[in-house]
Amino acid sequence: MYKQAVSMYNEAGLWEKAHSLASIHLEQDEVSDMYIKHAEQLEEAGKYREAEKLYLSVSSPDLAIAMYKRVEQYDNMIRLVEKYHPNLLHTTHLHLGQQLESQGKYRAAEIHYLAVNEWKAAINMYKSLGMWEEAYRVAKQNGGASSANQVAFLWARTLPMDSAIKLLNKYGILEQCINYACETYKFDFAFQLCKNLPNKVDEVHLKYAMALEDDGKFSEAETEFIKAKKPKEAILMYIHAQNWINALRIAEKYEPEAVPEVLQAQASQCFKDKQFSEFEVLLLRAQVPQLIVQKYKSEDMWIDALRVCKDYLPHLYPTLQTEYSSSHHNKMTDVNIETLLSRANEWALAGQHRQAVDCLLQVNTNITEPSIVKRALLRAADMVNKFLFGQEAMDIIKVLSPRLMEVGEYNVAAQLYVSMEMMKEAIDTFITAEEWNKARKVAKELEPAYESYVESKYKDRLMKKGDVEQLADVDIIGALDLLAEQGQWARCIEKAKVHNTPTLHKYVALYAAKLLKDGFVTDALNLYATHGAPAMPQNFNIYNHIATELFGANDLSGPDSYGVWEQLRQMLLEINEGLAVASNVTSDTKAHFKNLLLISHYYALRCACRQVSSLKSIGVKISAALLRYTDIIPADKAYYEAGIDMRDEGRLSEAFVFLNHYLDLYEAIEDGEGQLVDHTDFMQTDFPSNVPLPSRLYLADDPKEHDNIKEWVLTSSMDEKIEQVQ
Repeated sequence: MYKQAVSMYNEAGLWEKAHSLASIHLEQDEVSDMYIKHAEQLEEAGKYREAEKLYLSVSSPDLAIAMYKRVEQYDNMIRLVEKYHPNLLHTTHLHLGQQLESQGKYRAAEIHYLAVNEWKAAINMYKSLGMWEEAYRVAKQNGGASSANQVAFLWARTLPMDSAIKLLNKYGILEQCINYACETYKFDFAFQLCKNLPNKVDEVHLKYAMALEDDGKFSEAETEFIKAKKPKEAILMYIHAQNWINALRIAEKYEPEAVPEVLQAQASQCFKDKQFSEFEVLLLRAQVPQLIVQKYKSEDMWIDALRVCKDYLPHLYPTLQTEYSSSHHNKMTDVNIETLLSRANEWALAGQHRQAVDCLLQVNTNITEPSIVKRALLRAADMVNKFLFGQEAMDIIKVLSPRLMEVGEYNVAAQLYVSMEMMKEAIDTFITAEEWNKARKVAKELEPAYESYVESKYKDRLMKKGDVEQLADVDIIGALDLLAEQGQWARCIEKAKVHNTPTLHKYVALYAAKLLKDGFVTDALNLYATHGAPAMPQNFNIYNHIATELFGANDLSGPDSYGVWEQLRQMLLEINEGLAVASNVTSDTKAHFKNLLLISHYYALRCACRQVSSLKSIGVKISAALLRYTDIIPADKAYYEAGIDMRDEGRLSEAFVFLNHYLDLYEAIEDGEGQLVDHTDFMQTDFPSNVPLPSRLYLADDPKEHDNIKEWVLTSSMDEKIEQVQ
């Protein structure tokens, strides 16, 4: 029953009601079969829209698409494909375009091609048909001017040349087509098109040449470059191909200013191939020796850089040498001996002796044994003598000669100095080696102004060594000074005695002063007793010192001291005899030494009297008489001795006065107050009242004796029998 109802609706054209009812009450397969059969009937009846609806109602759009294709309703077909199979739309358009093209329906085919942007297919279609205007139209509308120009170019290719040119001029694309012809390697056609554009001919030749170059056809490319008036491009082509002969040929013929560039390019390749001789020749031909130097320098090939610089750029040679020295000084410090010697040999063979010497100077005992160091330095010296000159040699010698001296090669070092007229340095070298005769010879023959310098140094050296005998041969005073400095006074005095009297007395005085300073007064006296005491003003202080020291001595009162006093008296007598005839001495000085002589005589006489009993009283009187000279003799000593002698003689009153005054002096010396001494007891005498206080107490070393004197004076002051003598 439902099936009849569905059929009723279908026959009435009520497809939706029929499909709704069938979907509810019939099986799906049964529904599909029913509708597809009915759709086919509608298709046969030409009712394509109704058939489409039935196909779509049972989800069979492909049947509807196939239907429209069969009846060539391509718009409906495309509509359904776009809706149900969008991924197949491009393929469908393309397929339809091809189908329509095969059917001769070119406009329809074009529409489908363009629908999916396959405008090139449309162009190809029209090209194959010779429909160039249509092809040009499609290209211009869809591909722009570039594509249109390409089509026009191909179109023109099909025409006689005059027609082709007219065509391209018509579209105003003749020049563009010439360019395109070059791009597509249609150079013959390009040249033909240049018939009306002669200014493009050179450009076409150039492009043709570059195309031939890319194909490796260098000879043909060369011809085209020349025709294009671009010989430089041909040169660069051959340079790139390392065809130096042809590059140079063209440069010399057409582009002379490019010759150096060719030579430099070839030189660069030669350097890479380690063909250094050819490298140099080429750059010298190019007149750019500075490039040789720069290249060698950049590759650390300093030997060759300096060689070329010296030969061809001499004005830059010193600067390059300095640069080499500064850049390689630190590098050389860690190099081993084999490398240094090898490098020095390389420099020498290359004629770069300065650099060879620099290498040899790097040899030291830190990297090899001393004998090799010496040989290296001697070789360096030989190179300097033979090959280096001027400031360069001087700079090296200032370093090399001291090194030679270190290894004992003094003669070689000195010869280097002499070669540069550095005479003082040469002399100093011989002096250091103690080659005195050689030093003297250099000074005498080459620089006489240094003769005294050599002798001075020789004396200094002898003095430092203490070689008195040799020193005496050249400088007796220096030898005597050395002996004196060494304390060899006996030898000094003996040699001075042999030399002359003034010299003798000079060193006697020096020795005497030394003895006095050390406290050996009697030894100083003996010295003058032996060698005499001339009345020389410069000795007066020494004489006075000897006399006053002995006058103040506390151990010369005994009988055995006579010899000392006799020597002192004899010395002072000799001095006074000399003063008697001297004209350059003041009367005060003469008077002073007369007093010294008289005092010494008193001491000698007193010493002698004390040895004879009958003369002891005279000795006592002499002690009292010596009080007249307490401005010379230490006052406390004089009064002490006079007091003791008086007491021993039994003259107690005088003894009391003298010893009491001694005590006053003692206290004044201790207090340092000379004005406190009371001289009233001696107002009636010729004893000096204003006397200098001694710096040291006479009895400082015998305090017990002083106490005894003090006690005796105190006791005597109570004794009424003892009176002060006026």
